[in-house]
Amino acid sequence: MAVSETPAESEGPVEAEAPPPEVPIEDEERQATLPVDRPVFWTAACITVAVILFGAFFPEQFEDGSTAALNWVIANFGWLFIIAGNIFLVLAVYIAASRFGNIKLAVNPNEEPEFGTLPWISMMFAAGMGIGLMFYGVAEPLSHYFDAPPPLQLNPESPFYSDQLEEGALVYSYFHWGLHPWAIYAVAGLALGYSTFRKQRGNNMSDAFEPLTAGKRWGPATGKAIDLLAIFATVFGTAASLGLGALQVAVGLEIVAGVQDSKFLEVIVIVALTAAFVASAFSGVHRGVKWLSTTNVVLALFLVVFVFFAGPTLFILDAWPNAVGGYLSQLMNLSSVTGAFGGEDWMAAWTIFYWAWWLSWAPFVGTFIARISRGRTIRQFIVGVLLIPSAASTLWFAILGGTALWKQDHGYFDYADSIGQGEEYALFALLDSLPLYSLLAGLSMILVAIYFVTGADSASLVLGSLSSRGSLAPKKPLVVFWGATIGAVAAVLLLSGGLEGLKNATIIVALPFVVVMLALCVALMRELTTDPAANVLRHHMRQRGFRDAIRRIVGEEFDTRTAAKNPWGRARMRFPSGGRRTGNDE
Repeated sequence: MAVSETPAESEGPVEAEAPPPEVPIEDEERQATLPVDRPVFWTAACITVAVILFGAFFPEQFEDGSTAALNWVIANFGWLFIIAGNIFLVLAVYIAASRFGNIKLAVNPNEEPEFGTLPWISMMFAAGMGIGLMFYGVAEPLSHYFDAPPPLQLNPESPFYSDQLEEGALVYSYFHWGLHPWAIYAVAGLALGYSTFRKQRGNNMSDAFEPLTAGKRWGPATGKAIDLLAIFATVFGTAASLGLGALQVAVGLEIVAGVQDSKFLEVIVIVALTAAFVASAFSGVHRGVKWLSTTNVVLALFLVVFVFFAGPTLFILDAWPNAVGGYLSQLMNLSSVTGAFGGEDWMAAWTIFYWAWWLSWAPFVGTFIARISRGRTIRQFIVGVLLIPSAASTLWFAILGGTALWKQDHGYFDYADSIGQGEEYALFALLDSLPLYSLLAGLSMILVAIYFVTGADSASLVLGSLSSRGSLAPKKPLVVFWGATIGAVAAVLLLSGGLEGLKNATIIVALPFVVVMLALCVALMRELTTDPAANVLRHHMRQRGFRDAIRRIVGEEFDTRTAAKNPWGRARMRFPSGGRRTGNDE
């Protein structure tokens, strides 16, 4: 019969769905430096430099303007940050649990992960450790202990008030550093990794929006606007982190070396660490940055292990699972608080600031975790990004913050004065209550300084890529320019408003980018729903010829029963989609 005479290999649809041949990674990565995207670079550079100059020459006006802008953002869009954070978490969990989780971040479904599981986990853990954890690891739990978060609604007259306060301080720290921030990074990283490795597009943020902008007259202009917003978010978000690091190093120099802390000293610290970053940038990723990253992990591990054994070890072992359980059980309630019924100022200073900070870091961290996750399934990617850094963060807070809470609650040490001086004093106050204070304080300053250098180096590479058409190897002068710019922005923010100035700028610049991130979710889902690998069973049946076999069986059966009534029935069964003839059929 005609159906049996047609070989399976000649079926057009079957050939079209076969996976393309594997392409060597080095041929895809476009290691050659691409030209600078002049409209994007010059627009971003001019606006950023203008902000730096205005803040340097008119610090009071800069502070007043940023404060007014912050108040407007909080009053009108605080709800947007809270809702958006929940959307990212729900979407990440849904994608991981759905059929989309089977899709690989690669063109070839048989491609193995570029990095083994252990190195991948190690790099993910390193991404979860940084200046932020060093700065807030002790400061945040103690701040919540001395000023209870209004959403906890604790009763001071309760005999268990002190215990509930300790648990609540850790629970809110976990909330701010746990699943929500890493869901933001997971969505950004997944969209970038899918666009780059699955769809073989460029490495720019705007390339992930192709499902929404391709073929549109306004598409190119919108793409450049998206890259500009990503640049601004990365510059100010990273500058906030570097500013925190400079504050902590300056305080460490005052406590350990007796150097008087001042705005001038903080600027000197930024200049010195920026110079170290420039040296690291010229030494290359595989030399300077790799060595510094490895040193980070070793020093951080030594610090946290020492505090674990020198502090209340049994209390930490009890507090960690207890607080994690409290965090998970109260997650929905914590996630829905906006400050509408009280505590608006507290929400602005903590939760909304954090959500804006994570959003401003999304292009930077998303690019990093996407780059190291090639060849993994979406389910592996999301589960790893959500759980591994979140678990590391909760453990960090349980050890450092838990030790401080226990000493404060049991009267072994009073940290109230240190927190009153500023959050940057909290870590050194904890170390002062432990053995080997001088050694640990010096090690902490070195650790913060190295995080400063590696953070500036990595962020400037991302900025160089965004301003040079997604080049994976941007020109070194471009990288150095963006690194110096980040340092200058951090200095200006510290001079004009200190810690509050850093927070204000982060929230303001993150407002337009939250809209970009929500649109990114739409673009990602539009592509995932059309990916043939989302239905594994159907995909494998097609590849193994099951569809053709079923056609033959059903076609032959149909032919024997209906040939007398409908001589065209057999021919219809040969054609796909209800008998529509295609150019591949005879």
